[in-house]
Amino acid sequence: HRVSGAVMFLLMPFIIWMFDASVTSEISFEEFTSVFTIGCADGAIPGWFFKLVALGLIWSYLHHFCAGVRHLLMEVNHAYSKQTGQSTAVVTFAISLSLTAVLGAKLFGLF
Repeated sequence: HRVSGAVMFLLMPFIIWMFDASVTSEISFEEFTSVFTIGCADGAIPGWFFKLVALGLIWSYLHHFCAGVRHLLMEVNHAYSKQTGQSTAVVTFAISLSLTAVLGAKLFGLF
């Protein structure tokens, strides 16, 4: 939960750039989408690298969300045993990885 929060914090400039480029104008939106296909205009950074960064952002958000729901459920149910904590942590990690795999497949154009 802390690691995914730190990743989201560190990727905040990328998040702000994505939001700004996607809503400013049609031209900036076309430039935004082209970064994920062809990379930077000068060709220094390929498009797949931006997709990997976006995939890291997707994972960090999904994991942070799932872990937050886990913590809320643990507080409501008062389930603070060590065994319950370990098993719910594994389930949370598996769910976040599964959702990331599905969205990553969509991001990389597999469907």
